[in-house]
Amino acid sequence: MKIISWNVNGLRAVLRKGNLMDFLQRVKPDVLCLQEIKISEPKLEKEQSVFPGYKFFTNGARREGYSGTAMLVKEAVVKKVRNFKIKNAIGIDRFDHEGRLQILELDKFFLLNIYFPNSNHELSRLGYKLEFDEALLKYLKKIDKTKPIIITGDFNVAHEPIDLARPKDNEGNPGFTVEERAWMTKLLEGGFVDTYRFQNGNKIQYTWWTFRANARVRNIWWRIDYFVVSDRIKKHVKKAYILDKELGSDHAPVGLEIY
Repeated sequence: MKIISWNVNGLRAVLRKGNLMDFLQRVKPDVLCLQEIKISEPKLEKEQSVFPGYKFFTNGARREGYSGTAMLVKEAVVKKVRNFKIKNAIGIDRFDHEGRLQILELDKFFLLNIYFPNSNHELSRLGYKLEFDEALLKYLKKIDKTKPIIITGDFNVAHEPIDLARPKDNEGNPGFTVEERAWMTKLLEGGFVDTYRFQNGNKIQYTWWTFRANARVRNIWWRIDYFVVSDRIKKHVKKAYILDKELGSDHAPVGLEIY
């Protein structure tokens, strides 16, 4: 199974530019997880039929133009699954209403598509992000007892200095605070694996850059988009990669191939 994750920074924008449809036709993922679609649930209806061959599942935020996640699942995959289920909540309204999470249950594993909160400039949402992270970790441990988990999306944290171009300059900045990095360590020490590092060692490659200061061309990037899996299925990971040549967003798609 080929799973791709991409923070598109606006679904309508990436559709209008043609990048998403071109990407689907070339890469042909079995499942495509999208973050930051920026469309509220009531306004998503007309996008439901624009992806031939795929079922389109959404979790728009209540607030228009903000956050939101979506999944495109090949119709052939949906038909093969004995008991296909998808839900958009962990049961805590102050987290669920921002449309940040989708939980797809397949026969052999759960696939979670997540757009983690950004701690924001001046760390104004760091507390909220850490509360979200802890609530999520508790939920992960609960469902991991049922079947293994694949977590993907924009985690909004660079875990180690190798995961951003200028670590010393960014110590304590949003996405590279001690608290955010400690939570990521806690996740990985709690029975989960960062598949990119597992497959690629210390290879330096990034997934996000700021639009400021010509950062993409200058390779001033961060790696904040991940595929993390339950430790017990890491042996089934065939490939984990970053498609950093793709255009259309300030994030690069990340991929996982698992058997």
